[in-house]
Amino acid sequence: MKLYRYLTGPDDAQFCARVSQALNRGWELYGSPTMSFNGTQMIVGQAIVKEVKDKHQPNTDMVQTLKQHA
Repeated sequence: MKLYRYLTGPDDAQFCARVSQALNRGWELYGSPTMSFNGTQMIVGQAIVKEVKDKHQPNTDMVQTLKQHA
């Protein structure tokens, strides 16, 4: 099963560290990053995906699955 996450946050070193940490845990970038301005600061986003051995079932608790593979 392929997992999908979308990371968002202020455009700062902490956001870059979160993305780097995910990449080092086996996640891969998916698509282009996004940027928007909320009136005060730039907010960035990056989609990431990860292939896992789990099989998706209709009743799969995706929140729990994402926590297991964070």
